[in-house]
Amino acid sequence: MLELRPNCECCDKDLPPTSSEARICSFECTFCVSCAETTLGGLCPNCGGELVARPRRPINKLVNNPASTQRVLKPAGCNSAPQ
Repeated sequence: MLELRPNCECCDKDLPPTSSEARICSFECTFCVSCAETTLGGLCPNCGGELVARPRRPINKLVNNPASTQRVLKPAGCNSAPQ
């Protein structure tokens, strides 16, 4: 089950589980759409994988399957994706 991490790893923008602005890679690294498209060029800076829209969990399913509350943040931010 997806963790649905609560923030962008680059800019720390809040990304609630219902957000349509969240982008993830296959390892669930999480970024906002702005960082994913503009700064990272659609590639995860951690693994080089494709960043895609994160699925949204139905609100009624969040009660028994809550989103993660653990924030992950790159202290230096994200400058670019790996080549």
